[in-house]
Amino acid sequence: MPSAAAAPPAPPVLIVGAGPGDPDLLTLAAVRALAGAEVVIHDRLVGDGILALIAPGARRIAAGKEGFGPSTPQDAINAAIVAAARAGLRTVRLKAGDPGVFGRLDEELAALDAAGIAWRIVPGLTAAAAAAAAIGQSLTCRGRNGALTILTGHDVAGFAEHDWRSLARPGAVAAIYMGKRAARFVQGRLMMHGAAPDAPATVVENASRADQRIRAATLATLPAAAAACAGPAVILWGLAPRAAAAALPALTASPDLPAPDDTTTRREALA
Repeated sequence: MPSAAAAPPAPPVLIVGAGPGDPDLLTLAAVRALAGAEVVIHDRLVGDGILALIAPGARRIAAGKEGFGPSTPQDAINAAIVAAARAGLRTVRLKAGDPGVFGRLDEELAALDAAGIAWRIVPGLTAAAAAAAAIGQSLTCRGRNGALTILTGHDVAGFAEHDWRSLARPGAVAAIYMGKRAARFVQGRLMMHGAAPDAPATVVENASRADQRIRAATLATLPAAAAACAGPAVILWGLAPRAAAAALPALTASPDLPAPDDTTTRREALA
């Protein structure tokens, strides 16, 4: 008798970066993964424009996490991914930004490895890159900074400690994720290590989305700028919006202009 045909291998779980929010910034690989998915387990921060690209009929599972707010336990997320993959379904784990930047990627890979399930990572554009593009600045610049620090404002133990001495040096640039509530802590640590109060910083809220807001600040005004944000924000330490920097002399020389609270207002005032 002919031997029975071997069952085809289960498809690997695709761990896909959704980028910062604008669907136009998705990679082609991410779009193909969503179009072919049968189950998509997605982050809270993934917007409707990207969720609309999921294949019709695919099951969507929201696995939201919110700093200082209600969150789906990581163990429950891991279990949902493993269960979908064991059922033989084409499974996508859709993560905001890039999966490897503050995305708890290693915990999910460990769960898949423990279950003997294959996986593949589809990188995404991280929010810092979109935020820097929004303000017209590069994250590294010859003669200014030869290094870029990507850090979190808080971790599982609370406000996160970093190499503040290095970050306080002139020319240092850092992208601070999850830093809204930590802004005053960050300010204090940087000033404690010698950073100037007028050193530039920019808070980019909802980077790349239609409701994006850019708030130019200094170290002295950083906590107020961060507190004004309702949505997710990236703090770009050491960078000022290019348009705001160019406008500064005109603002200084024109006392009748209104005092802007962000660069959108600043551009309107100079128009």
